[in-house]
Amino acid sequence: MTITVELLEVLRGVDTPTICNALEVIDPRWHEQGFTSEPFTVLDPALPPIVGVARTATICARRPAEQDEAAGRDRRLRWYERVAADTLPTIAVIEDVDRPAGFGAFWGEVQTTVHKGVGCVGGITNGSIRDLDAAAPDFQLLAGRVGPSHAYVHLVEMGVAVTVHGMTVKEGDLIHADRHGAVVVPPHAFDALPAMIARLARKEAVILDAARAPGFDLAKLREAMERAAVAE
Repeated sequence: MTITVELLEVLRGVDTPTICNALEVIDPRWHEQGFTSEPFTVLDPALPPIVGVARTATICARRPAEQDEAAGRDRRLRWYERVAADTLPTIAVIEDVDRPAGFGAFWGEVQTTVHKGVGCVGGITNGSIRDLDAAAPDFQLLAGRVGPSHAYVHLVEMGVAVTVHGMTVKEGDLIHADRHGAVVVPPHAFDALPAMIARLARKEAVILDAARAPGFDLAKLREAMERAAVAE
């Protein structure tokens, strides 16, 4: 299945819980997998949802990098080349392998500015973030915590499967995220997802309209639930 501009526009127009609702109907396995299950610190809860292709990496901050400074710069450049958007926006999904995670922050003013500049729309990590007031505008971060130092933070691996707050992500996965968390959108759901989102909105509207109307009571709730069950 292909990620189209039209699909991205639909996904950007709804929040992550709505995506999760639709995926649960399309593929019941998404009741128990594919989404984050631990709370995040969100850089800017007011930002709209982000949608992009995952670029994955692991980081470590408790020990110095094994390579010298020149090799470290080369590795960072290779990461920026990987995360740079081509035809589709990207999201950096970075697993901090320190235990506990978050000893040193990868994300701050410099990294948010550089990543935004190459076409990345946000980052998701179990690690820490800093420079909250100096982060690139309109760049979203979902993180495990806030911390003041980058310590020895460095990239360890790139392009590997990672797990962040219960969500396992492979390089190239389509990710939807907002202040609620994140979810992997599987390719086999691409075609069905827009129609399912619209269908569930219509079903919910039947109950919401009834609940907001004057004179709402349990009898009207029962009637609305019955109508919602058969609504298409």
